[in-house]
Amino acid sequence: MILITGGAWQGKLDFALALAKEKGKDRNKVAKGTSDPFDAALDSTIIHGFHEYIRRILEEGKSVDSFIDSIAEKNPDVIIISNELGCGIVPMDPKDRQWREASGRASGRIAGISEEVYRLVCGIASRIK
Repeated sequence: MILITGGAWQGKLDFALALAKEKGKDRNKVAKGTSDPFDAALDSTIIHGFHEYIRRILEEGKSVDSFIDSIAEKNPDVIIISNELGCGIVPMDPKDRQWREASGRASGRIAGISEEVYRLVCGIASRIK
């Protein structure tokens, strides 16, 4: 498993696609956290917008930990892209604060079980694990 994190619009998807190609993954199926079903994350090469999956999980009252467990079990070689939400202004809305915290904790858990972790700023990747 590989985690790529950073601010919005920093080039994370382009980096993930290049990394997947470098690792010999020719057919890249990308699961989009904004719109694809949760099951799409279990058989995709790349999960784009993991933080958006977290938002949807919270809205539906499901377990973030169970989702992460399923990904780790069924798709251990996936590349996960998640926006860093904790470096900005703290949202006024309690649900947005809950999402921000849950997303950060989920990304931390993913980072802990990932073989590689990258942070992107201005399109430049730094390997931090």
